[in-house]
Amino acid sequence: MIIFLHLIIAIAIILVCILALKLNTAIALVLGSLYMGVACGLDPITSVNTVASGFGNLMTSLGLSVGFGVILGQLLSDSGAAKKIARTMVHVTSSKYAMYALGATAFLLSVPVFYDVTFVILVPLAIAMSRETKKPIHYTVGAIIIGAGAAHTLVPPTPNPLAAAEILHFDLGIMVGVGLIVGGISAFLAMKLYFLIMDKGFWNKATDETGVEVYEEAENSDEKTPSFIASLFPVILPVILILIGTIWGAVSSDVPMIINFIANKNIALLLGVIAAYAISSATMTKDEMDKSATEALKSCGIVLLITGAGGSFGAIISATGMADFIAESISNISASPIVALLFAFFVAAVFRIALGSGTVASITTMTIMSSVAGTMGIHPVWIAIACLSGSLSCGHVNDSGFWVSTNLSGFTIKGGLKTYTLGNAFTAVFAMVFAMIGSFIF
Repeated sequence: MIIFLHLIIAIAIILVCILALKLNTAIALVLGSLYMGVACGLDPITSVNTVASGFGNLMTSLGLSVGFGVILGQLLSDSGAAKKIARTMVHVTSSKYAMYALGATAFLLSVPVFYDVTFVILVPLAIAMSRETKKPIHYTVGAIIIGAGAAHTLVPPTPNPLAAAEILHFDLGIMVGVGLIVGGISAFLAMKLYFLIMDKGFWNKATDETGVEVYEEAENSDEKTPSFIASLFPVILPVILILIGTIWGAVSSDVPMIINFIANKNIALLLGVIAAYAISSATMTKDEMDKSATEALKSCGIVLLITGAGGSFGAIISATGMADFIAESISNISASPIVALLFAFFVAAVFRIALGSGTVASITTMTIMSSVAGTMGIHPVWIAIACLSGSLSCGHVNDSGFWVSTNLSGFTIKGGLKTYTLGNAFTAVFAMVFAMIGSFIF
């Protein structure tokens, strides 16, 4: 139990560093990791080496993939391809299903694009749709939050689900397929429930909205953008290539080298980036594309630093023996995989509440649960879904995504909790339910 006490203290150190001392999250995580290692009996040098190896091991598997994914998303955003996808998908539906189309668009865009970027791209469309359909703004914004949150959390190549296959040792294509299916269905059900609750009068405009409109309605019909098919191609190409490798491996023991090559996550995403450059060249100059890639790498550096530091924290927790202790404890309590899945969900939720970062919450929890995965008799993808959904469940005021969604929508903190926090919580619960069902099937 002393290890759990030191874990609580380590989390407290991280929170103080972030909230009181205003240190970068990655620095706070490294300081908390060093305390955890030394306090639990590792000597200082071993603690430092464990922090470094935890960072390096995660970067070995994720570094190029995340970098390529960020560049791909930035090019789609700057070339206007992302807006083309959004407008096309929304305009081909009737007004009755327009909000679901908006949520589906957010889901699709958040596969290659980070949540914050997706939201910034789509919130003007949400405001315009609110005017056109006469639906209050919290309906359309909620659809974006739910769709984008589900894909960002459950579908590679964003860092959280990308790390899941590496940490829990299973095929990335399975994570892509399961993430798309579970994430898509969960997002649809979450939107249904969210809209139902809002229909019951859950929203109070006086207290949930600031009254300040961030965006004016503006349309530029002369704006040059790639076609819908061309815009969509860089998004679906990596997904198709990864899935081809997984399906081929499932039906045949002899997978050609060329299939293994193109299905490798780094190559698949590299080809997606090349496709994004190709479609962007129609609307952007070389200097503009270079600037776009540079901007992407600036944000990518921070993402990789925090993600790697989360790997360091997970490595320290594993090195202290806590992961093995938890695995043994779960086995002693119950042999049911449901217990393990629920434990993973709630641990990830606690980390998300405390630290604010869904990436750190999911990576840390998956590292802890990696010792359990092989003993529960279920496919590790369901443990991954439980950890990821838990990390989605409780985003609030210490989460940057919360403030982006709240401020750009003209909501108060209370309004943000009713949209960002509640909408993502619904998705998380549905995804967790599917993880429990799936553990009995596959």
